[in-house]
Amino acid sequence: MAQACWFLAVLLALGCTSRPGRAGPFHAQCKVQWYFAIPCEVVYESLVEQIQRWRTLASCSQGGQKCLYKLQSASTHFITAKHVTPVQGHVDNITFRLVSYHFFSSCHVSAMSISESWYAVKDHGTNYCNLYNLVEGSGLTEARGYVEVTSDFLCTQRSSANCSVY
Repeated sequence: MAQACWFLAVLLALGCTSRPGRAGPFHAQCKVQWYFAIPCEVVYESLVEQIQRWRTLASCSQGGQKCLYKLQSASTHFITAKHVTPVQGHVDNITFRLVSYHFFSSCHVSAMSISESWYAVKDHGTNYCNLYNLVEGSGLTEARGYVEVTSDFLCTQRSSANCSVY
């Protein structure tokens, strides 16, 4: 009986993150790892400032979705925010976890964006763009040592994402 329960738990865990026969998450979401050769303090401040800069609809006046971010909480190691898509009003939950390494001179960021809508499966890369737009908008894509690690398996429709639109 214990073996059957363990097997069922493993199957359920796998089912929550991927679809049989298809690459990618079952629910519209994105997981990204970033590495920077700059202190986490700088990364933290850049991300929080960018979220606050894009909190109103005004930053989307030329189109795209670089607006309607709302900071939920922020500490030097963890940031939570929400993003609302300007046209459809879909809400996505965003988290950034920051960990220093190399004697605090470098920063590893684990980020995730996940749609609140239970029925969201495909998102045209919106959850990837929620994260990437903040990193790019804050100038962190130009930071020393910038490296991004993700894939279509970790990010719904990432390879077809157009972050100037989403």
